[in-house]
Parts: sequence; C-alpha cells; structure tokens
Amino acid sequence: MTSPRDSNQTANVKSRERPKVAVAKTRPETVIDDYARAMELAGFEDALPKDVSTLLKINISWQHYYPACSTAPWQLDGAIQALTAKGYTNLTPTHNGTVVVDAHEGAAANKHQAVERKHDLTPVFLEDVQWVEYEPKGPLLVLDKVYPDGIRIPETLIGKNIVHLPTFKTHVFTTMTGAMKNAFGGLLNYQRHWTHSVIHETLVDLLRIQQEIHPGIFAVTDGTFAGDGPGPRAMRWHVKNTILAGADQVAVDAVAAKIMGYDPMDIGFIRMAHEAGLGCGDVDGIDIVGEDISELNWRFQQAENTFASRGQKLIYWGPLKPLENLLLRSPVTPWAYLASNLYHNQYWLRFIGRRRVKKALETDWGRLFQSY
Repeated sequence: MTSPRDSNQTANVKSRERPKVAVAKTRPETVIDDYARAMELAGFEDALPKDVSTLLKINISWQHYYPACSTAPWQLDGAIQALTAKGYTNLTPTHNGTVVVDAHEGAAANKHQAVERKHDLTPVFLEDVQWVEYEPKGPLLVLDKVYPDGIRIPETLIGKNIVHLPTFKTHVFTTMTGAMKNAFGGLLNYQRHWTHSVIHETLVDLLRIQQEIHPGIFAVTDGTFAGDGPGPRAMRWHVKNTILAGADQVAVDAVAAKIMGYDPMDIGFIRMAHEAGLGCGDVDGIDIVGEDISELNWRFQQAENTFASRGQKLIYWGPLKPLENLLLRSPVTPWAYLASNLYHNQYWLRFIGRRRVKKALETDWGRLFQSY
C-alpha cells in the first residue's frame, strides 16, 4: 500500500484565495517566448518546487495528427524552454495510451518525439511502468465504487511536480476538456472507460488524488488551434492564437470554458470541483492577467454526437444502461474498441479528417508543425 506524502503539499487544495490564470495571444513567430511569458505571468515558479522532478503530462487523444486534438509540439517545446530557463533540470515528458490510441505512434505523429530529441529528454510511457495500489486521504465521490478492489496509479507519478499540457477543445461526454481531464489518461489504467458514466465525478476524484501526490501542479493550455463540435477527435478546427497558464486546474478550465462560450459552472466537473474546495470555477473569483477576455466568446457549439459517441451514451446513460457491465467489462468489450477504431480511423479520418488536416497544414501553424 502506498500512502500519499504527508505534508502541506496540498497547497493546491484551495482555500478560497483568488487563483491567477494568464491569458496570452500568440503567433507562430513568437510562440515559444509567449509560452514563457504566460507561464511567468501565472507564477509557475511559485507553483512548482525546483527540488523535485517535474513531469510534462502530454495530452494524447489520437495517434494521428489532427489540429487541437493533442498537445502541440510548440506547446511542449515552449513549456520545456520556460522551465529550463528558470533552473528546472529534471524534466520527463509523460505519455499514456488508451484502448483505442497507441501512445508510441501518437508521440511520433504529433511530433512529441521530435521535441524530446531536440531537448535530449527521455520520455516515460505510463503503460510501461509499475502501477501501485493507492488509498486517497480525502473522501471520494465514485472511484472507490467503480474500482472496489482498489485504485491503482502509476508509481512514477508520486512525489513529482506535474505540468499538464491540454488543448482548447470540446468533448462529447464533458462538453469541454482541459487541465482537469488531462489526468484521466495519466492516473487511470486501460479500464478507465468504466468511469465514463460518472465522468464528471471521476475528474473531481482524480483532482483530489493529484493534490495529494504532486508537490506542485501547473497547466498550460494551447489554443493556437482550437476544436469545437464532436470532440476530442472529430472536431472542426479554428485558428485562435491563444494560450492559458495557471496553477489552479479548475480555474484554468473555467477560463477556457468562458472563452469557448460556455458558463463554467454549468459544466459538471468544474462546478463539483469548485464546490468541493479543490479550485475556483467561478470566473469572478479568478484573477485573469494578460489579455482582457471580458468580450471574448468563441461561441463553440455543444459537442455533437458522432455515430460512436451516440452508441456509448446509450450504454452510459440510456436504455442500454442495464447492459453496461456486459458490454464494457466482459469478453465482448473488445468489439466496442473495434467499432470505435473502425469509425474514427477507417471512416471519419479517411473521408473527412484528412481533408481538414490538409487545409490546416496550409496555415502558418500548419507550416510550423511540419518544421518540427
């Protein structure tokens, strides 16, 4: 049994002091400097102790490149350069796979490997490390019920800082996805889909665990490309030239939601985390520094369903709910993975996505992507 560090590292477990979120505008020619500026405005040195290792938690939603879908190479590059310039010397890019996403293939296709080679950093793939049983200190909403035999997390995450690298995008299950959901792939194993029917509560439980195991937490959200519609894969991309940074993951996601056109407190995981005292989801209680967002509204659409997500919602919240265990926790489960892969990789990417990627690569950001 591994216990959480018994210290005041839950400085991230928020009292109601006002968190700070930095908003920066950017362009390809200045994006690396803009990442450093946003991180400095948000006070990353105060949030991340220098006497421990720091993990760079890469967001991977697809092994194929698609704009706004996964961590951008300049996002990883900018965060690394900002950290090393201030004396952070032990950095580890951290990847995770899923039942439908090959992390090694994704690291290559999304140019993460190119950035890691540039900085001579050795990545870790969480499916390859030891997972240990973990007993949270604080009360959980659902994870102890979803996993009655015990919660297991990667041992390598414990006692290290973590910098989350999400993107601005919508999600068919959570409306939008960002800093909080970036822990979903890192802290839960390949059975994480067991939590989809209680996804908002799960993200709150994972935030509580993060605040127990990490001495420092920070997030840098990339909105150079941003995606709306049926995310996290089958989205419509937009050039938005925006970066967010902050130590309070709830606040970072709240500001992202506000910019995208949503009321943050209408989004379950943001509201629940706010009410639990794990962060601030009320934009009026956040110090937003850098760009003025008072008139900013991207008017992103609520994430529409794809053929695949429509079927999943029938299982999680619809008439197929009584069959959830049979369909998702039995020998027939791989058929669900196959269906998702056939839809996204064979149909959607081939007939819709590739045309959109080609158009994106003709933009200034697309040319920067190809330069890595």
